[in-house]
Amino acid sequence: MKIAFDIMGGDYAPSEAIKGVQLFLDENHDADVHLLLIGTPGAAGQYADALASYAGRYTFIEAPDVIGMSEHPTKALKEKQQSSIAIGFGLLQAKKADAFISAGNTGAMMVGAMYTVKNIPGVQRPTIASPIPRIDGKFNLLLDVGINADCKAENLVQFALLGSMYMQHVYGVDSPKVGLLNIGEEEGKGNLLAQATYPLLHEHKDINFIGNIEGRDVFTRKADVIVCEGFVGNVILKMAESIYDLMIGERGMQDEFLENFNHEIYGGTPILGINDAVIIGHGVAHALAFKNMIDVARRNVQAQLSSKFTAYFAPTEVF
Repeated sequence: MKIAFDIMGGDYAPSEAIKGVQLFLDENHDADVHLLLIGTPGAAGQYADALASYAGRYTFIEAPDVIGMSEHPTKALKEKQQSSIAIGFGLLQAKKADAFISAGNTGAMMVGAMYTVKNIPGVQRPTIASPIPRIDGKFNLLLDVGINADCKAENLVQFALLGSMYMQHVYGVDSPKVGLLNIGEEEGKGNLLAQATYPLLHEHKDINFIGNIEGRDVFTRKADVIVCEGFVGNVILKMAESIYDLMIGERGMQDEFLENFNHEIYGGTPILGINDAVIIGHGVAHALAFKNMIDVARRNVQAQLSSKFTAYFAPTEVF
């Protein structure tokens, strides 16, 4: 498989991105992954020697431009068609890559995903899903975590389906338990969105719905997939990330469970519901995160996740 990798994306790119490439190639000696490293000519030349021992396992693709973190996503993609992000999506569109990963401008990644890769027919809105550590050392999947701040009940049902299929096919979780994030366990609790979503999840034959879960359940084994609108999901995600910074970074605590709050061990966030594998990384990603982003992309491609989504949501489509 070929994975396109924007080595210019992120606050510490391209140096940390290249270190991540080295970590991945050192730990994975098989030849099933060929990396398409997209970067400026200067970056390509600067790191050629560092990657010399991995010849044949990667290809440098020159991108004259880079989209900055603060640039307007739509405007930047339109005006910088030779940027590393635009070229990455172009490789996907031309079927020259099986997946694309970047820790660059998140808005540009979302715009590119929706207007270049596009939604799978039948999927109302793509969603981004994030792993959340849980007490047994595994993780729960939280979605949406940011791109759908306002939702309808039907959107949350589709998020539950997308998240369940992701956990089943990519991580081997059989019949994932789905919980609706709410302010109480009882069916009638919550705002209008939660109240409207509950019966739809309860009645859906393809969702293993266990009912409402509360904030105290997020880090437990109660549900494998936790569904909410992106406004709430993003607050939960940022809070979880802060736990690692506060407890370990600032207070110097050492605890095996707290180590699981390090976002770098999860790599990146997949966009679910689109026609190809696209993984978004954290802007402050270091080498470990970049290495794991590549692994997440590989898992998605190996699982043929987009094809499975298409078979479910648009069974009459030819793929």
